[in-house]
Amino acid sequence: MPHADLKFSNDLDFDTVSLLRTIEATIQRHDAGSGECKGRAYPAAQFNHTHCLLDVSMLTKPHRDSAFTQSLLADLRADMEHHLNQPCYLSLGIHYSDENYITTKHTPSV
Repeated sequence: MPHADLKFSNDLDFDTVSLLRTIEATIQRHDAGSGECKGRAYPAAQFNHTHCLLDVSMLTKPHRDSAFTQSLLADLRADMEHHLNQPCYLSLGIHYSDENYITTKHTPSV
């Protein structure tokens, strides 16, 4: 269950939901077993310099090595560049959680 946090200056005009769906599809294309990607967009009303930052968090897996990470980074960058039609600073990173992180689906019993 990857997570994608999109943080950007609110002077950028783009379809965040479409970009988050594209990010999910790109992650699943690289790793079909990754599951749904929990995407969130955070526009910043107060900022210095127009920017867009994508932070992707994933669980550590043996196949998610350096080659996997670099390939995924390149495709995520292309996704972002496709969706952003204004000049801006662009940053992105993939972070791997360690064994002290859990993710699960909560279904309350009522």
